[in-house]
Amino acid sequence: MPRLNKTGLLAVLVAASSAFLLFQLYYYRQSSNGGNTSRQKDNQWEALRRVMAVARKLALPIFLADPTALSLIGQTGGSAGLGRGCSFLCTGRPVTAFAAIADHWKYDRQAVATVASQKGLEVEQVRGRDPRLLEEGAELSAAQIPLHFLFRSTHGHIVQVVLLYQRSGGYLWHAPLRLAPSADRRLAPPNALPYGRHAGAYRRPDLVLTMLDGLDVQVPRNSSHFLTLRSEADFIECRHKEARAFYQLYPEDGSVEAAEFRRAARSVLSVAARTLDSLNVPFWISSGTCLGWYRQCGFISYSRDVDVGVSIRHYRPDLATAFASAGLPLKHSFGRVEDSLELSFQSPGGGVKLDVFFFYQEESEGVSVVWNGGTQAKSGRKFKLDTPVCRSYLNVWRTCLPTCLTYLPVFLSQGMCFLVLNSAGRSWRACVCVFRARPWTMCAPTTGTRRGRPRRPPGTGRPRPPT
Repeated sequence: MPRLNKTGLLAVLVAASSAFLLFQLYYYRQSSNGGNTSRQKDNQWEALRRVMAVARKLALPIFLADPTALSLIGQTGGSAGLGRGCSFLCTGRPVTAFAAIADHWKYDRQAVATVASQKGLEVEQVRGRDPRLLEEGAELSAAQIPLHFLFRSTHGHIVQVVLLYQRSGGYLWHAPLRLAPSADRRLAPPNALPYGRHAGAYRRPDLVLTMLDGLDVQVPRNSSHFLTLRSEADFIECRHKEARAFYQLYPEDGSVEAAEFRRAARSVLSVAARTLDSLNVPFWISSGTCLGWYRQCGFISYSRDVDVGVSIRHYRPDLATAFASAGLPLKHSFGRVEDSLELSFQSPGGGVKLDVFFFYQEESEGVSVVWNGGTQAKSGRKFKLDTPVCRSYLNVWRTCLPTCLTYLPVFLSQGMCFLVLNSAGRSWRACVCVFRARPWTMCAPTTGTRRGRPRRPPGTGRPRPPT
């Protein structure tokens, strides 16, 4: 019988023991992490249950608006929500978001604090002035309304409730979240709150009551569509105060013709928005229409047209057919798809024209430039406007932000609006940068021409930007 090598046997035993110890350590850590995750989910679920109990007590109609949870529902159809465990609502994130349509909700600040305390929750109530009154010029009398509720459980989980209000255009709006200096900053972890960095505007969602993780929750019927709306929901409030200052210098045209134009322009823009939305074509207000929004929160009554912009990447051959079916037949088609395309549509009765400008992107002297062309109908002269892409923004057709033009939810391109302000005859300074206009054959005016100059109402001087 051969003799055993004692050194080799000892080495084998040491290696086997080490492997066994490592396996035990790994198993212990996995078990510990699983326990921590389970406790975290239990704490999160309990916080949600308590917040929903507070909402029921206060008759606040909340619905699930959390992007992570809605994404999970969209992927699985919510089929796992009836099983055991917390599969959808317990996302592992420090904040869960709900929203509430609060138009007819009776707010009582003390009642919110009392009920939350009874349920073992801290609450921060963020309030602000009612923008629906600001639209009417009532800055001093604008009441404080609740904008956001931030609930915090004893275990540190935060539940954000965003309050939505219907604006006069029929859309739902929420305010940005701005904490008071005395507020507890633990309630608003940096970059953790799903809502509140900007104001937002949404179409009213179709809600359905369902059971998720053992809780009765209202959710958007089409969660994927709601998340798409959220990605495009950043809202720019009209500058009501500056617009009123402008009208003090240059009173609004109160003639019957001007009032009829504003009514017809609003109708044409509404039809254009519905038509382009039905084709999934992104657009923004442009040129004189954008200038009117920025300067006076409305349409320029003497412009006699409505201007929108579309990226040439989203051009569709059936655009003209779709507009004709909506009651806006094609009047002019200038340029080609590959070069300075512009389509003009006529409203019924011939009162208002809709101009759809298509925008192109190219490199010029090492600078990325977005440009659009135009053609004067009577003379056939071509115009070109260049827009260097500012580093602070994405491409022009990716900076579309919902805004309100005479109480109609549309889209505003920041870059194009700044270009319009700069090419309108004054050095309008705006936020980050001012775009320059470079003519093709000459600089194209934004609101029509009269001997090469922008048209103005009789008896008025050149409008100056409000300070």
